Order: sequence, then C-alpha cells, then structure tokens
Amino acid sequence: MKNLLQQYKPFLLFLGKFLLTYVLLTVIYQSYLNRFDANKNEVDSFSQLVANQTISVLTLFDAEAYNQQHLTEPSIKIIYKGQYISRIIEGCNALSVIILFISFIIAFTGKFKRTIVFILFGSILIHILNIARIALLCMALYSFPEYEHILHGVVFPLVIYGIVFLLWVIWVNKFSLHATTTAKK
Repeated sequence: MKNLLQQYKPFLLFLGKFLLTYVLLTVIYQSYLNRFDANKNEVDSFSQLVANQTISVLTLFDAEAYNQQHLTEPSIKIIYKGQYISRIIEGCNALSVIILFISFIIAFTGKFKRTIVFILFGSILIHILNIARIALLCMALYSFPEYEHILHGVVFPLVIYGIVFLLWVIWVNKFSLHATTTAKK
C-alpha cells in the first residue's frame, strides 16, 4: 500500500490541491450568490456587470442595444436592435469557469509570483472573451435565431472551454513546476 501511495503521490497531490481549491472557491462563490434573493428575481452584481459590459461591446458596433431586469426570473434581458435576443443569468458570468481554471493552475503548482500573475491574466482574459462571446452570440442569434441550440449549446461553450484548455496547456508546459522539471531533463 505504501508503495502504491508513493507511486501515485504526484497525482494524489494534484487531485487534493485541485479539489481543495475548487471546493473552497465554490463555497466562497456560493456564499456570495446567497446574498441575492432569486425568489425576488435579484441578479448578482457580477452578472449585472457582465450584462452591462456586453451592452457596451454591442454598442461599439453601432448597434442599438440595452438591457433590462427580467420581471419574472432572476436574469437580465438583452435587447438588441429592438428585439429581445437573450438573457444573462448567473451561469453566463463565467465565474464558475474561472474557478475551474484557478483550481487547475493551483493544483499544477508553479512559482508563487508566476502563479498569481497567470491566474490574474487568465481570469481577466476569460472574462473579456466571455463578454465578446455573449456579444457575438447576441449578434448571431439576431441574424440566425434558428441556430440557437447549436450556437448557444455547442459553438460558444466550445470556444470558452477551448480557451481555458489552451491556457492550461500553456501553464503546464511553460510556467508550472512540472515544466521547469521537464525542461531540466
């Protein structure tokens, strides 16, 4: 048994760090969300920020766009070119994706300063790309509403998770302690 633990020690350490970080950040995020009453259709502040930033991006392209509180559910309506196109719910803010990203980075340990910088850079990049993703999705849904399922359910999640995966690959191969150990061999 001791031999097995020794053999799988790197994997078990990775898994332990990942799970501990993921659970801790998820509990913190959930306690933040609990401050908002879904029964009163309250939307969390970060999702409101995402909706506002999406509108800013849409109006950059000379499009008439605005948002408004949904009256019957905890979401924010996106009105694009006079048409109700989509809604922003808590799941659209990409914070759960950022939590997953951070958990992986911490689990694949790197030097402290590099880890913090990469987490900040990656989180900001994911946030910016998420705003662009939502804005592009609104534009695409306006022109091609019949493709909502494939656009919202396949293409755009593939983009955001693809970027996260690419960031993980860069982290593991360039900045983690694993990368520096492998480079020395």
